[in-house]
Amino acid sequence: MEPFRIEVADNEGLGHFYNIKALDKDQYQIYNDELERIGTIEIDEENHEHCRQSLDCRIDLPLLNSIRDEILHHDELVHSH
Repeated sequence: MEPFRIEVADNEGLGHFYNIKALDKDQYQIYNDELERIGTIEIDEENHEHCRQSLDCRIDLPLLNSIRDEILHHDELVHSH
């Protein structure tokens, strides 16, 4: 899968852009605008509400959950076409 870009609002309503690179099954690396990796997320295939983050993840949990939701939305759009 090609890398893609998402926009996610933080808890103050400010939009932030992230570059996403798919790795192995259900794993995604998250990059900021400077293209430095700020975390990796693994989405639970059985229950999309659950995910694991890398130990060096620099994203707080509410924002990470929003990123997860946007990744799932992007995957839905890609696989429906």
